[in-house]
Amino acid sequence: MELKVIKTEDEYKAALSALENLLKLDPDSGTEEATRLELLSLIVRDYESRHYSFASPDPVEAIKFRMEQQGLSQRDLVSYIGSRSKVSEILSRKRPLTLSMIRALHESLGIPAEALLPKTAPPVDEELKADWSRFPLRTMIKRGWIVTDSAEIPAKGPELLEQFLSPLTGTALISLHRRSKHVRSGREMDKYALTAWTVRVLTRAFEYSSGLTYKPETITPEFMREVAKLSWSETGPCLAREFLKKYGVTVIIEPHLPRTYLDGACLMTPKDRKPVIGLTLRYDRLDNFWYSLMHELAHAARHLDGSNSFYDDFDTESKHDTLEKEADKLAGEALIPTNEWDQSPAKLVPSPQAVQRLADRLGIHPAVVAGRIRHERKNFRLLNQLVGHGKVRRLFPELSWGGVKEEENV
Repeated sequence: MELKVIKTEDEYKAALSALENLLKLDPDSGTEEATRLELLSLIVRDYESRHYSFASPDPVEAIKFRMEQQGLSQRDLVSYIGSRSKVSEILSRKRPLTLSMIRALHESLGIPAEALLPKTAPPVDEELKADWSRFPLRTMIKRGWIVTDSAEIPAKGPELLEQFLSPLTGTALISLHRRSKHVRSGREMDKYALTAWTVRVLTRAFEYSSGLTYKPETITPEFMREVAKLSWSETGPCLAREFLKKYGVTVIIEPHLPRTYLDGACLMTPKDRKPVIGLTLRYDRLDNFWYSLMHELAHAARHLDGSNSFYDDFDTESKHDTLEKEADKLAGEALIPTNEWDQSPAKLVPSPQAVQRLADRLGIHPAVVAGRIRHERKNFRLLNQLVGHGKVRRLFPELSWGGVKEEENV
């Protein structure tokens, strides 16, 4: 193509194509092709500077870029940031940079100050910032979500909340808050506690999720049945979490907060739009875990589009909610297909022998079958010894379960 100032989008696309072809040639320095490549690059950059605005990297990305350039480790940053724990919290976006840190990083490592300064975020909904005192800060501190002492709340409440929300600052936080919240519950959930729990789950998802991309067509009924078959193992919940991670689906176990009555949720990360399934293990039973997981997977497959989130209290039936009814149906089919259920003696005879026989036939844990029988008969004392009481939370010892009631509604 002719080397000239680009004036239209079509000319810009043609220039990019020509630039790509020249790059593939990898011309030697001093050749006509190398000179043409250099000139074409300048012309493309000129057009982009006039028609596009590219966001500068955020502070953490700027620091990581300089670390990679200079071969620095986290220990090398201690003298600029203050301690190894602070360095770790800064790089994991749990703590914002202070002005003294920004000054030290700029002067010592040459990182541009404008790259380290926090970008001005659009105003967040007044509802979210209106009353910080309505967030359950004491419980959040007790669980280690915020690293401080409860005595600091009266003097530093707004600052503590801002620190907690910082991983989702700016447009990501606004996007989260403005999503349509689809809530299944017979009781009113505390919206401040629900927001805090959601931020906690998404923050942990950023740290836990793999670099693999998520393909929307991944979660099919067949895929869900494969996940359900992992229930045969006593460590099935852990196996399912690792299996789903390979396909870009993140499962986060996080105890519910008081007055949320929450069993599970289906969310989407604001930036890379990957599904996140949050499970609270409010009921420490295997049957509850597997049904909750399948139900949220169904939401991820059929209903999650980035503009909504789903929060589920399974003590509440889904009689008039079409989305919940569809998720219920998909979850049930994934665990125990209707044709298998209709032909099994377990449907008519709720005996341990019938439960085990159907479980063996489907390659699933007996708790799943026992849970189905209890739900359909609305008799939650039936087959109590088979639903896997106390066999899920212990698989996640990294979480603190002290003080978390197993059955909040009892």
